[in-house]
Amino acid sequence: MYNSDTELLFPIRVIPSLNTLRGDQWRMLVEKVVSSGDSTPDQLAFVLMMVRMSGCVACNADSFRAMRGCTQCARQNIRRFRGSDQELVEQFQNAGREVENFLQKQSPAGKTADV
Repeated sequence: MYNSDTELLFPIRVIPSLNTLRGDQWRMLVEKVVSSGDSTPDQLAFVLMMVRMSGCVACNADSFRAMRGCTQCARQNIRRFRGSDQELVEQFQNAGREVENFLQKQSPAGKTADV
């Protein structure tokens, strides 16, 4: 079965649909990420956080999650998260630090010259 809402990893297009699922801290985080622009470190950090929370790496075309689609899977995972909104924000911040570290290592200024 093929679902047009299923992708390999958590899609950025799903982020706005998660806006109303939790409290004010969560809503403000989602709005910040959505307004940050395309392919920003904030969006990359949010995707990394959701990939980990939703188990996107282990998802495959025959799984129940894939048959429901990324939007429903992500919404369900955010609703079922047992921690506080603050814990979600902290997970996002941790993912943001990982993204920043990775980007610094990849940038030409972060590389040392071979002499």
